[in-house]
Amino acid sequence: MPSHSEEHTGTRIAHSRKARGLTQRELADLSHVSYSTITKVEQGIMPPSPSVVGALARALSVQVSDLNGQPYVDELRQDQLDGLINPIREALNIYDLGPDPDVSPRALEALEKDADQLCAQVRATHIKQVATKLPALIHEATTTAHINGSARSWQLLASAYRTAYDVTTKLGFPDLCTVALDRMDWAAQRASDPVLGGMRQYLRALAYLRASDYKTGKRLVSLGMATLQQADSGRVLDVVTGQLHLGAAVLAGRDKDTDTAEGHLAEAARLAKRTGPAEKVHWLSFGPTNVGAHRVSVLAELDQYADAVRQAEGIVIAKDWPPSRLAHHHAEVARAQMWTGQTDAAFKSLLKARKLAPQQTRYHPTVRETYAGLDAARRRMPDSFSNYGSWLGM
Repeated sequence: MPSHSEEHTGTRIAHSRKARGLTQRELADLSHVSYSTITKVEQGIMPPSPSVVGALARALSVQVSDLNGQPYVDELRQDQLDGLINPIREALNIYDLGPDPDVSPRALEALEKDADQLCAQVRATHIKQVATKLPALIHEATTTAHINGSARSWQLLASAYRTAYDVTTKLGFPDLCTVALDRMDWAAQRASDPVLGGMRQYLRALAYLRASDYKTGKRLVSLGMATLQQADSGRVLDVVTGQLHLGAAVLAGRDKDTDTAEGHLAEAARLAKRTGPAEKVHWLSFGPTNVGAHRVSVLAELDQYADAVRQAEGIVIAKDWPPSRLAHHHAEVARAQMWTGQTDAAFKSLLKARKLAPQQTRYHPTVRETYAGLDAARRRMPDSFSNYGSWLGM
């Protein structure tokens, strides 16, 4: 049974294919995605996996976000989030104009405290509150950095840009998240901070993962590792290095490179054993729990869904693990459960993600594709399933 929404990823794929003058078989040959998969995806019978969407986007010369339908403008408007994006865009654009004569920044310590609080609020999934406060902080931090010129002031600005990346990514604006990362690099270089530089390459690699450009993503991980070689040894370096290995593992999994993925997971696990839980070190959520969650993600990317579900069942979630990361984990588990036919369990996982992080979950492409897949089995789904779809705007 196709999705009850007339506009879904499959219909957008069909529109792009027809605009290119391609038949389904020709698209199958170009993308190396099977003809049967393309027909089922276009009809809404089967949800496309991230790797399938990526392969089709490359073959059609379009962005992955175009096929996913991001940003989800109607839902953003309903949540009164659409009006918060342009102020962030404007704040990112004034990075090189020097101090703003109309801005009287607070003391550096106060700005650092606010920047840290915004990072914490992102992890607590208070996206709307963060998006509301962020532009003013960026304006203050920009003026402070140009006037003060110290490493701390540039680190502050880099932190604000990193939060801009987090917000725009979660709300589905890949163009702005790329700009935010460029600004983060600009500030990190002026701070002469190799850890921030390495972390920026990690975040940039994730952006290329979402765009399904795995080759470039892997190159960025290597650049990040090289940058980190300039940093002082210690727990912070171990945490950021470990997170780079986790990102590399998911990239390799999406690229169906099992051995490389396992190697990165093993190295991340070794570092996590040494660091222990480190959720607040640059707010990366690193530690043994995050390694376990990434193993679930990697297994799912490798299409080993049954193994992913079993791995998820064995994870002990840290009590203070950030809601944003846990909600993302539940979304990944739901996808694996759906592909193994565990429809009731998959929907329960989606409900958990919504309860933990409603704004983040509503704009998560994996959630939407998983819901579309469950829609084909809705005769066996509870009454609340349709309500969830209405909430997603599907």
